[in-house]
Amino acid sequence: MRSTEGVSRFARPARDGLAETAEIRLAFEDNRLAGLVFGQYDQNLAHIERRLGVVAHANGNQVIVRGTPEATEQARRVLESLYDRVRDGAVMSTGDVDGTIEETAKQGTLFPADDGEARVGFEELITRKRRVRARNAAQHAYLRLLKKNELVFAEGPAGTGKTWLAVGHAVSLLEQGVAERLILSRPAVEAGERLGFLPGDLKEKVDPYLRPIYDALYDFMEARHVERGLQTGMIEIAPLAFMRGRTLTNSVVLLDEAQNTTSMQMKMFLTRLGEGSRMIVTGDPSQIDLPPGQKSGLVEAVRVLDGVEGIGRIVFAEGDVVRHDLVRRIVGAYEAETKRMLETRTP
Repeated sequence: MRSTEGVSRFARPARDGLAETAEIRLAFEDNRLAGLVFGQYDQNLAHIERRLGVVAHANGNQVIVRGTPEATEQARRVLESLYDRVRDGAVMSTGDVDGTIEETAKQGTLFPADDGEARVGFEELITRKRRVRARNAAQHAYLRLLKKNELVFAEGPAGTGKTWLAVGHAVSLLEQGVAERLILSRPAVEAGERLGFLPGDLKEKVDPYLRPIYDALYDFMEARHVERGLQTGMIEIAPLAFMRGRTLTNSVVLLDEAQNTTSMQMKMFLTRLGEGSRMIVTGDPSQIDLPPGQKSGLVEAVRVLDGVEGIGRIVFAEGDVVRHDLVRRIVGAYEAETKRMLETRTP
């Protein structure tokens, strides 16, 4: 817990054309935890400085933050929130710092007092291996949709956490006993490359297509639990073609890269939903690898099923990319180029 004497403030009024400045001093009880908050070589503090436009100096378990009153106050909330999280065992990265900055900026507007809920922050996803908090308002809305709806469509660019959070949510339902099986699938479509004949048995043939799902599984489950689940059938990873004719009961079913399904494949997949099951469909409509002229099952499904009760939909944007700052800029550059090309074609 933070020390009761851990916060002091100093403000200098604006004068001679200079903006009002403030100074906040924070002292944390545990030096080790304070070091985790500040980051290796104070990289988390440097990130906060860049994002909030403040100046921060750390010395042992203390930090001094200078800037405008609004920025220093937000920096205080960010640092205290990070300290609470590392005290609970969370591991901090610059992405977590970004999420906490976003969260503190939204507090008071994202959770109005009259909504009947005493929420103080973004939604969390908890499995036995790790605890993850939404890093932005879109991820917060996504996690709430996953908890509320039996079928959720998630669309958006790479790096927004669509698949990763979906796998984490599925694992949490499995560990809570809400579901008995976890079924993860992707259409086996080559992304502009010819892979040729793949040797080996069925698992060895489809594994290259499903590698991203494996990676997410190992993030949320211990390796031995993943292997045991695969051996017992509690976790099943299969190409979309093998879903035909099945009825999936008491399961969490995830379809990834759904933009590469055909209309018939998507209809077939959605009608596999059985008693006590939930489905999550993720994809990026801007990265369709189907043959020219073939409609995407994802694009068609979200249009046809719009407004159907029990179905949730979230659309992530360029600003929701959390993978890396450079990824966000890359996505933005491609989107700008696409808009420019469309405008030049318009008569």
